[in-house]
Amino acid sequence: MKPEFGRCQDVRIAMILLRCVNASIWFRDLPELMSAITIALLNKVGLADMSRRSNLPEEVHRTTARLADGRLKFYFSLRGRKGTGFWSGFESMPRTADFFAAYADAMTKAKPKAMVISTSDVVAEFYASVNFKKKKPRTQSDYRRWLNRFTNEFGPDAVKMWEIPSSRREVEKWRSQWIESPKQYDYAAAVVALFLNWAKKEAFINNHFCEGLEKLYKVDRSDIVWSPDDIRKVEKIAPSWVQRLLVAATETGLRVGDLVKLSRNQVEQTPMGRRIRVKTSKRGIPAFIPVTERMGRLIDETSGTQLLILTNASNLPLTTHRASEGLRQWRDKAGLDPETIGYDLRLNDARGTAATRLLREGLSLAQIAACMGWSLRTAAAMIERYARVSPEETDEVLHILHRAKKNAS
Repeated sequence: MKPEFGRCQDVRIAMILLRCVNASIWFRDLPELMSAITIALLNKVGLADMSRRSNLPEEVHRTTARLADGRLKFYFSLRGRKGTGFWSGFESMPRTADFFAAYADAMTKAKPKAMVISTSDVVAEFYASVNFKKKKPRTQSDYRRWLNRFTNEFGPDAVKMWEIPSSRREVEKWRSQWIESPKQYDYAAAVVALFLNWAKKEAFINNHFCEGLEKLYKVDRSDIVWSPDDIRKVEKIAPSWVQRLLVAATETGLRVGDLVKLSRNQVEQTPMGRRIRVKTSKRGIPAFIPVTERMGRLIDETSGTQLLILTNASNLPLTTHRASEGLRQWRDKAGLDPETIGYDLRLNDARGTAATRLLREGLSLAQIAACMGWSLRTAAAMIERYARVSPEETDEVLHILHRAKKNAS
């Protein structure tokens, strides 16, 4: 009567039977017996359905060594547990019953594996943190996109690996896939450094080596401003909504994200006139901008039923993309395209023009720098640049700027 080893629930019995077979105790149906024993062992360790071409069990770690005779020998142990070597041989993917018996025996004897906190675990903690949740939706979306890419590469790795100096080289290799896009290449490094700084602060790691990764994207736009002649060329041909957009940009210096949200509610009376109170979208700090004569006319010409000062051609709210793209299209039609003038004149470049306007309105360099989010040096450099490209204002602007510099020192 042939025993049904396929139903064997005790791996020890199967191993004893297997030793009997290896001792050449002959059974008439030896191949079937061997198959039954192997299935019993596989069922015991949860591997019965594993394809012959699949990888090794998840818990198995394999190393290799080249012997003196040139042959390659394979050594098998339990992953992450020292002193658990259970098999060696010349097969890279052993499938014998002996191999699985040894594996099952090693798993039975091994101590529980110490808990390892993975990088993906800490990323999940970061997503749940107050630090992440207080970010703006757009920033959260950007961080998620890049940290998801990061965890696709390094998620299973222990978070402690970032305390090893060579981990810096691993990040450099990973982000090199975006080297053709300098902004993305730099942003990948910035998000990783931000995340690891948070992990250090929260005591997941003691230190890391990914701070100050080299940047590729370098651009200096301080020499690019809208001159009075540039403004006149666009106003001559552009529709009203584009003209109003350019006036607001060159008179206030607000970024595009703040311009499209500018409303009547932000205009306040002062003893000497009016000012615009705005909480800047980039830094979240309050700024108070004097309403110039030209900006005042724009506000007064806005329909009384219209809350937003700037709208599109259909009197609907503008998006930042539509505002920038709309001005770009009419800039090109006015002959100010990059191919013609040699540089890319953008909506945000109106900030240098606005800084000059605000200086003439009596603001100090410190106040202008605060409104624009610049240093004093940058504010002065932008105004000097504007004075050079605007001959009709050069003497007056430079005189006021010289006085402002003296007051600032």
